[in-house]
Amino acid sequence: MTIDQISWDHYRTFLAVLETGSLSAAARRLGLTQPTAGRHIEALEQAFGAPLFLRSPQGLLPTEKARAMQGHALGMAAMSSALARIASGDMEAVRGTVRISASEVIAVETLPPILAQLQEKHPGLEIELSASDAVEDLLQQEADIAIRMVQPRQAALLSQRIGKLSLGFHAHRRYLDRHGLPTALSDFARHRLIGFDRQLAYIRDILKERQDLAGIGFDFRADSNLVQLAAIRAGLGIGMCQHAIAAREPDLVEVLPGTLDISLETFVVMHENLKAVPRYRATFDALVSGLNDWKRLSRDAPAATKTSGLTT
Repeated sequence: MTIDQISWDHYRTFLAVLETGSLSAAARRLGLTQPTAGRHIEALEQAFGAPLFLRSPQGLLPTEKARAMQGHALGMAAMSSALARIASGDMEAVRGTVRISASEVIAVETLPPILAQLQEKHPGLEIELSASDAVEDLLQQEADIAIRMVQPRQAALLSQRIGKLSLGFHAHRRYLDRHGLPTALSDFARHRLIGFDRQLAYIRDILKERQDLAGIGFDFRADSNLVQLAAIRAGLGIGMCQHAIAAREPDLVEVLPGTLDISLETFVVMHENLKAVPRYRATFDALVSGLNDWKRLSRDAPAATKTSGLTT
């Protein structure tokens, strides 16, 4: 079998083996038998003229050839998924599948009520929500619509600026009852602080503007913003949180209001070729409207967040 004769099913098996590290796990994921998964990999190795995986105690390890193929196979997977979404849809009604990409916090804390209202209005609409802090490529159709905290640069994208979502230092009331309320940034030295484990791109941008925060040491670190938020809610210490989230929870108290003074520019983005398709347009408009409501909560939150009633 030559490369041009290899079907998508073979590459799908290849990606599953890469992700799971074994033929049996890949076969279970795809609903195949293990011998069928093995034949797919053998056909790929024959077509490409090199082994793709090496057996080890840890499972099947990808070779250099496999790692070189991975990005292209992922592109094929994204295109296959995009074609399936197109096939699922109605070109005249709000019906079919829309894939949305958003950060973890936005996906969990902000979007569910917006999407619930959207699907109540359009029962034929199916939503795929990718919750990730990675920026998915709209031009490669990894997602149909994205909510981004960076301004899109590609000319082929249609974007709507939502504005700035403000953040502040927050702690649960239980933590402040036990440890007291800081009155200056220098007081953080005697408090437990919650923060990031690695400096992602947006964190580096924040630290460029606020170099006074660069020297802060964290006692609880996590790469996931959701994990950091859960830690704040659990009373582990003081961490960064959107004002809009804290505004909904009376027990999340802003610490040193105005000290952090950081905001995230927010945009709703989709490929301009999708704007005439009803399901994409309806979803785009619903996200813009819902996020504008969320932004107003973010804007009003600092005045509404209560710091009284603490027992120190």
